[in-house]
This record gives sequence, C-alpha cells and structure tokens, in this order.
Amino acid sequence: MALLIIFFIALTTGLLELVVSEDGFCSAPPSIISPPSHSNYLYWKVTNPTLSPSHLQDLPGFTRSVYKRDHALITPESHVFSALPDWTNTLAAYLITPAIGSHFVMYLAKMQGNSQSGLPDHDVERFVFVVQGSVTLTNVSGVRHKLEVDSYAYLPPKFEHSIKSEASATLVVFERRHASLENHFTEQIVGSTDQQPLLETPGEIFELRKLLPTSLPYDFNVHVNPRSLSVSKFFFVVVSFYLLGPLPLQIMDFQPGEYLNVKEVHYNQHGLLLLEGQGIYRLGDSWYPVQSGDAIWMAPFVPQWYAALGKTRTRYLLYKDVNRNPL
Repeated sequence: MALLIIFFIALTTGLLELVVSEDGFCSAPPSIISPPSHSNYLYWKVTNPTLSPSHLQDLPGFTRSVYKRDHALITPESHVFSALPDWTNTLAAYLITPAIGSHFVMYLAKMQGNSQSGLPDHDVERFVFVVQGSVTLTNVSGVRHKLEVDSYAYLPPKFEHSIKSEASATLVVFERRHASLENHFTEQIVGSTDQQPLLETPGEIFELRKLLPTSLPYDFNVHVNPRSLSVSKFFFVVVSFYLLGPLPLQIMDFQPGEYLNVKEVHYNQHGLLLLEGQGIYRLGDSWYPVQSGDAIWMAPFVPQWYAALGKTRTRYLLYKDVNRNPL
C-alpha cells in the first residue's frame, strides 16, 4: 500500500508540473512546443514556417490547406516547388492561379546562386516583393536597383527587365494581364514598405500602407497591414500576379487583439500572404487558424474577416483589383 501511495504522489506531482507551468495552465510539454531557435531577418518565418501543431508535423496526410469554391488556404506544408519556366536556377510554388478561379497568378520564387528571371507575356504586369535575401533589378536602359527584404517593384506590361540573384533569395510574385485604358499608362515603381505613409482607415484600427499609386492607370494595388488584431506577426514573400485588371497591393498591420471591424463582402478578389504573426481568418462559413507563411485566395463576395492572436504584431501583404468597372 505504501508503494502505491508513493507512486500516486509522484504521478500527481508530475502531472501538476505539466499542467501548471510558467506558461500557465494546460501548457504543452517542451517536446511538443519549442520556441524558435532564431529570427535572423524580417519575415524569416515565411521561409522557415512552424508547422502547427508541431507534434502533428509527421502525421501522414496532415495539412491545414483547404480549397473551396470561393476561397482557398494554402499552407507551407502543401507547397510543391518545380522549375520556373524561363527563369534560370529558380524554383517556384504556384499558390494562386486562374485554375482556382482567380484572374491573377501568385507564386513564391526561390532563386539560387547565379539565377535570373524570365519575362512575362507582353501584356502581363508583374509585382515582386522580397521576403528573403536580395536581388538586382535591371531595366533595358541598364538602370539597376538593389531590392532587399521588404523592398518591391512594379513592372508594367511590355517592360523589358531582369531580376538577378548571386545568392539565395525568395520573392513573392503577382502577375496579371493588364486591363489597359486608352491614354493611361503605368510606369515602373521601385520602393520599400517603410517609405510608404500610413493611411487613414476610418472605423478601423489596423495600420495600412498601399504600395502602388491609386491613380486610374493601375488596375490593382498591394496593401500591407503592418499591425493586426492580435499579438502576432504576418510575413509576405515575393509574389507574382497574372491578372486581367488593376492591381492594388497593400501592407496591413495589426497589434495583438485587434481585428477587422467590417465583415467584408465585395466584388474584388484578394490574394494574401501572411508575413508575420498569427490569428483567425473567417472565409465564408469557415474559421481558420492562420500564421506567417500561409497564403489565401478570396473570390468575389466571399464573407471575410480577420482577428490577430498571439504575442507579436501581425503583418500581411494583400492584392486587390481596383479602378475597373466589374462589367
């Protein structure tokens, strides 16, 4: 009997140590959840994702990826890389294409040493965003721009250019067929997120930066949300969009606990890459845990909403078609 009592006390003490830890009740043991060993550069988790929950990493068939009629969540464990046509020493994972129902293409381009981009079709516009490493952009006149992490470039249709990398680099690329307007022309744009001003967002609390002009020639934009409704960070890679209209691209930031006020339903499509953080994304009638490295496609009129969770800022890169009549 004495041995049974000692065994019970030891077992109970061990369980209490597991359940009540410095992280609070119901914390997982260190073997299941371990902190990241490094955070070497901005957006490093886009290229070094944490598969969550980590103890399911090796579970056969496990993935968080989902594809439905009006939305898709593509998570890092589902990425399939292959040689990128017309690029040298570059692998790509296509995350969004017209086969899914979109009017643009979004992909990750992993450039190796001595790699170089190819040219898109003559009527295709391209947007690239660097999430790891650095590349050199050169136009037909020989003008060069060095693009580092958090830098980007918009390249108009029929614009001859090359993107070269002497070492490893990862880009997010958006491409689409430009919906041109008579007597309106787009121009090459090179910039970085921190150069763009924060914009007012009436009724909302997140921070917003638009990476492209809002003027009529541009048929899409890219938004960066620098801060999200929770304490997490979202991270974006280099993306390529292949589209039929204007491209708005934005960076959006949420602080921990922040969320979208408006439950959006609109005609625009979205392509999204989480650069930093984690949270909950509502798409249609489904609610998805998301984290840095995840990509999302949103079809027109799908209900959408986001709330940030965790302990760090959330940031994501967002594509949106603009400035064109939906007819």
